[in-house]
Amino acid sequence: MAYASNRNMDTALTTRQGVCNLCEAICGLSFQVQGNRVISIKGDEADPLSRGHICPKAVALKDLHEDPDRLRQPVKRIVDNGQTRWQTITWDEAFDLVVEGLARVREQHGSSSVAVYQGNPTVHNWGNVTHGPLFFGQLKTRSRFSATSVDQLPHHLASYWLYGHQMAIPIPDIDHTRFMLILGGNPLASNGSLMTVPDVRHRFKALRERGGRLVVIDPRRTETAAIADEHHFIDPGTDAAWLLSVIHTLFDEELVHPKHLEPLLDNIRAVRDAVAPFRPETMAAHTGIDAATTRRLTRELAQADGAVVYGRMGLSTQAHGVVCQWVIQVINLLTGNVDREGGALLTSPAINLIQNKMMSPGHFDAWRSRVRGAPEFGGELPVSVMAEEMLTPGKGQLRALVTSCGNPVLSTPNGRQLDEALRGLDFMVSIDFYLNETTRHAHVILPPTCSIEHDQYDLIFLHLAVRNVARYSQAVVEPSPGAMHDWQIFSELAKRYARRVWALERGNTRQRLQGLLTRSLMSRVPPRRVLAFGLKRAGRGLSLKALLAHPHGIDLGPLQPTLVEGLQKRGRRIDLLPLGIRQELPNLMQVFPAETAPQSASTPPTLKLIGRRDVRSNNSWMHNSARLVSGKPRCTLWIHPSDAAARQLQDGQTVMVASRVGQVRVPVHVTEDIRPGVVSLPHGWGHDRAGTDIKVAQAHAGASINDLTDDRLTERISANAAFSAVPVWVEAA
Repeated sequence: MAYASNRNMDTALTTRQGVCNLCEAICGLSFQVQGNRVISIKGDEADPLSRGHICPKAVALKDLHEDPDRLRQPVKRIVDNGQTRWQTITWDEAFDLVVEGLARVREQHGSSSVAVYQGNPTVHNWGNVTHGPLFFGQLKTRSRFSATSVDQLPHHLASYWLYGHQMAIPIPDIDHTRFMLILGGNPLASNGSLMTVPDVRHRFKALRERGGRLVVIDPRRTETAAIADEHHFIDPGTDAAWLLSVIHTLFDEELVHPKHLEPLLDNIRAVRDAVAPFRPETMAAHTGIDAATTRRLTRELAQADGAVVYGRMGLSTQAHGVVCQWVIQVINLLTGNVDREGGALLTSPAINLIQNKMMSPGHFDAWRSRVRGAPEFGGELPVSVMAEEMLTPGKGQLRALVTSCGNPVLSTPNGRQLDEALRGLDFMVSIDFYLNETTRHAHVILPPTCSIEHDQYDLIFLHLAVRNVARYSQAVVEPSPGAMHDWQIFSELAKRYARRVWALERGNTRQRLQGLLTRSLMSRVPPRRVLAFGLKRAGRGLSLKALLAHPHGIDLGPLQPTLVEGLQKRGRRIDLLPLGIRQELPNLMQVFPAETAPQSASTPPTLKLIGRRDVRSNNSWMHNSARLVSGKPRCTLWIHPSDAAARQLQDGQTVMVASRVGQVRVPVHVTEDIRPGVVSLPHGWGHDRAGTDIKVAQAHAGASINDLTDDRLTERISANAAFSAVPVWVEAA
């Protein structure tokens, strides 16, 4: 089963083009390679999207490839006299153990007693995208979870309701806009998110040079806010109130001009009536942004020759995330800034998953979770309910779990509760190359190759890029002997599991045989052949041969208006006030009333916790690189001087932070770069749990923000995790 390369790796110093798929920027890279060893990594100046940009994470690809803690062969967990040890096993033994363990749970408790969790890196590796469904579809389970519901689920739901497809997310035309308003996003640290935008600093510089303006609304003075023309602090969790007051101002000051979009828009008057209570003057007490500022910014937005509003994690991961993402789209629509240059545009990738019907449009609330009754979206339940589905006895209780390149103990709310739940599972398998805080609970770990050991084409992120490009990267180095890629692991699991559960399947025997044959054939088809087929089907004159001849990538040009034409072809209009939003807005009037009561003197001195992103970190999976965790500790709690003084805290002091679900100890950083009443802790740390084998990360453990976030605090419509504005108490440790 070893991967056979079609390229000889000689001992001469050579340059190979590749890609960094550690974050959404997918920057093009130039690798200096000698034999099978990476000597240096630089940005690819000829890449049409990243234009030579590189950040510290890309250089750490060498560390990831060479990491001595990385698993390179399957292992199984053995417990002797209460002591746990890990034993290396063959791939054949590993596959047999996995298939038998999952099938046994399914036979005893039903197919939905087996759960799946797919982590953030799933869409960073195209082998997961092309071949993961071969195996996960075989499980026949409704208990599917992913990082989507701790991240961007509100974006997808808003796009599904407005435009008819979960991936129809208009992307800011950052290279041509003249007014960009950012809420809850920090592109200088993230290189964009649901907006693939490498080299963003130079793009912001170009925005100013053409006379444009950048405005940031955020509870923290982020790296992006620090270079903006204007930054305003906002109280966490009140973004929906502020955005609704922007729509109110558009109507109130007669600034609604949908232009070319007007023939497609339904319920404009209904939106006007629905936002009538959200006057800037009444919302100011909740948001902390005065009415005059709100009205001025709204006018500047509406009158700019090409403007766009962009909201990201800080908006999605709060109680009103879906409303926030809906409002952003409505603002862009009402000002005529969707499907126009300088506004928000759909991309036109070489392989368009929407147009070619290669991805489901989505569906919402087709079924609900067993315990809490949380709604599904696109076939997945929100991860906020995963632990309770494992811990609550009864029919349908989750008893087995498959995790794929994810670490939910550190990345989902109330991580300690999930820790407890994972310990009680009958069987668990992880597809991952680290023994981390989640995979330590697995019975078997199947390690795939790392990103520079396989080829790559970004099927997902090119749908979100600020410029249309096509780029295929071959493997930079050879994988270890006997190693398997993700797609090979999924293919083998799919074949063996299908044979094992044949007797359990129901339906027409002929159809079942056809399905088995299709899976068997597909398992032999590598992703690059899927790419070749997809390019031919797209009919744009591109081929795999052409991509191979252009290793730096092919520039397909700037974003172009395509949304209106696509909607017209489908005979679809845009309902500006979907039923779910129509039902929720009256509830927001109770959350953000016109008259606010004074805070009682007996009210506990709570603070609102928000997250934080650092350019050298990406969730929990980059902390085992010494170069990325070197320097000053970054897992610190930011607090405003007034809040520190009220608690007699000094900069650098260790404090106790507590919430309803847990508590952590962490050094405090006193700074005016955060709003009074708010504290901030970065995401992805907390590597002090026993039983892992990630030595560098353990030495820089930090504290997990998800030991404080609350699985019961979720987004009101979708049950997406609400990490922003979690009430916490802070005191000296």
